[in-house]
Amino acid sequence: MKFQKTYFLQEIAAIIDCEFVGEATFPVFGMNEIHIVEPGDIVFVDHPKYYDKALHSAATIVLINKNVPCPEGKALLISDDPFRDFNKLTNYFKPFQSTTISISTSAKIGQGTVIQPNTFIGNHVVIGKNCLIHSNVSIYDHTIIGDNVIIHAGTILGADAFYYKKRAEGFDQLVSGGRVVIENNVGIGALCTIDKGVTGDTTIGEGTKIDNQVHVGHDTVIGKKCLIASQTGIAGCVIIEDEVTLWGQVGTTSGITIGTKAVVLGQTGITKSIEGGKIYFGTPVEESREKLKQLANIKKIPEMLLKLK
Repeated sequence: MKFQKTYFLQEIAAIIDCEFVGEATFPVFGMNEIHIVEPGDIVFVDHPKYYDKALHSAATIVLINKNVPCPEGKALLISDDPFRDFNKLTNYFKPFQSTTISISTSAKIGQGTVIQPNTFIGNHVVIGKNCLIHSNVSIYDHTIIGDNVIIHAGTILGADAFYYKKRAEGFDQLVSGGRVVIENNVGIGALCTIDKGVTGDTTIGEGTKIDNQVHVGHDTVIGKKCLIASQTGIAGCVIIEDEVTLWGQVGTTSGITIGTKAVVLGQTGITKSIEGGKIYFGTPVEESREKLKQLANIKKIPEMLLKLK
């Protein structure tokens, strides 16, 4: 998430009431999670296991809960609770904006686009030309939709990321300030849920077609011309490259990559990154031929036991 203007380090420290290490006028351009940070971004870290990763990331401002040596060319924000203060910054720079109307006056809707009754379109949404948005679709704030997109009834674009920190009193949610971006010629079935990014974008690439009742987690990037069948669940921060096919009831863990033109058969659990151009099946995921051989051999076990008697 980029800010609308450049802020100074001391200004950011004042917003969250914390100490800082570095020049008071050190420039701050935005804030992001560690997998998408760029120079000028703030990244937060609150566990010693990840200190080095955050301090040596592309981010040049690190919100951290320990006064550590500051790497050259960077700055620190010293907080007793970086998770809490990252939320404060998200709420400050991208606060929730309520509305009392079904289609926000700040939304931009392209020529030839049809919006069916009972659809909600939030603040600063952009919808391209010749789209068809069926009834009871909810499109949250800041969502971007390209041209020739079809979205079927009951789908929700832009719900919060499923991202929590466990505390003694319960689970504390990381506030989502990102977006959903749907590129041209995408088709989305009924009752799908696509969560927005925490600070970046959840993206559905051009020409991709998604069946009914599919869930896409925060910050996931789906490539071009993919096919995703019903009841598939894709976790957060997954990269699905171009022309991937996921058949029904596939599930993934977070932070993995599915290579170009991979085909994943139904009810597979993708527990790790997989190469493109191959067919996969099973849980844990394996190439389908190998997995099917294993299943065939399992059926032979009773016969083998009888021969041993």
